[in-house]
Amino acid sequence: MTATRRATSLTLDAKLLDEAKTLGLNLSRAAEEGLLAAIKAERKRKWTEENAEAIAEYNAWIEENGIPNTDIRVTVL
Repeated sequence: MTATRRATSLTLDAKLLDEAKTLGLNLSRAAEEGLLAAIKAERKRKWTEENAEAIAEYNAWIEENGIPNTDIRVTVL
């Protein structure tokens, strides 16, 4: 399955753009990869923020009760 692509206009630092062109980088692909990385990071940040209370409660439970099912866990060396 191929993604639908759409043209857009970007304003970029001139020196950065010149260096990318000199190096023969595919600007569209590089911008897409950078945007994807930024989206993933922001999704992770938001998820962590939205679930901070539950994570804190779970961590407190682990502190109090220990890790569940340690007797049946398999450790891979």
